[in-house]
Amino acid sequence: MTTQAQTKKLLQPFEIDGLTLANRVAMAPLTRARSGLNRIPNTLMAQYYAQRATAGLIISEATSISPQGNGWNQSPGIYSDEMVEGWKLTTEAVHAQGGVIFLQLWHTGRASHSDFHNGDLPVSASAFAISGDGVHTPDGQKKPHEVPRSLNTDEIPGIVEDYRRATQRAQAAGFDGVEIHSANGYLLDQFLQSKINHRTDNYGGSIENRYRILGEVVEAVTGVFPANRVAVRLSPNGAFNDVGSPDYREQFTYVAGQLDQFSLAYLHVMDGTGFGFHELGEPMSLAEFRAVFHGPLMGNVGYTSQSAETAIANGDADLIAFGRPYISNPDLVERFANDWPLTESKDMSTWYSNDEIGYTDYLKYLQP
Repeated sequence: MTTQAQTKKLLQPFEIDGLTLANRVAMAPLTRARSGLNRIPNTLMAQYYAQRATAGLIISEATSISPQGNGWNQSPGIYSDEMVEGWKLTTEAVHAQGGVIFLQLWHTGRASHSDFHNGDLPVSASAFAISGDGVHTPDGQKKPHEVPRSLNTDEIPGIVEDYRRATQRAQAAGFDGVEIHSANGYLLDQFLQSKINHRTDNYGGSIENRYRILGEVVEAVTGVFPANRVAVRLSPNGAFNDVGSPDYREQFTYVAGQLDQFSLAYLHVMDGTGFGFHELGEPMSLAEFRAVFHGPLMGNVGYTSQSAETAIANGDADLIAFGRPYISNPDLVERFANDWPLTESKDMSTWYSNDEIGYTDYLKYLQP
């Protein structure tokens, strides 16, 4: 690392309660659809993650906690012994490079389709369909979103148990921790959103009740991994999957305050608006979350090395996650350290294709 790089706060080590990260750069979760039809992680995926192991922290692509949680073609799962063995290829490859990797736990909820579930409807907090673009289904067609089935109250403990079992499997697969995906309009975010959650039981009707399932999931997951190896992801400003509620500021401030009581590894906040913004008010900032959440805070969406450096230097964030830059720059940390130019990923058709093209074939920077 150059002398100049050594002065960059973004590139300084960071300690998560006994877990040392080499720098404050996180590789954001990136769904890449390389797990095959059986959803079992493979050697190609292990190569991809190992190439990017100089990130201070890798957060895996979103990974289904159960068959019911599936909603994306050829995305991986963590609900069988075969999936555990498949993920071991990745964790061992990343650890061999000195890296740290968390698994992101995922249930797509209403963002799925009955074609993924043998004709059974996807589930959600309430029976409201996503308005807008459709779903790429297993038969290769893009179909309209369906009206989901509202989960019965007595089904919710089973969902929470799925998160707990998935965490056990993540631990068995060698992950250093887990991140609970409660963002981007997927199941746990669907419960948080008053736009979607019209329930009249203990999981709806108030800010406190809409948080309840997330709180129960965190309780269950921290019964497997210690809380300092568990994180949560939120997207308070997001519009993806037709979310965005008028009381977003009150809801997410409350959520962050409740999560603050767990001493989590970090809180991952998608504060940038480049992934879609609901425009229901001013975007929530990292500074707002810092006021109510006192553990490590991670920012995400649209950051450059310069803006990330500023956020950390100002004390707004401890870590910054980078998504799209990691698609085409496996050596992103080294490029930041040396002020080398970034390679752009211009061919979006390869982002979700099913082979090595646009996945493991990006090269490290070649100095002139």
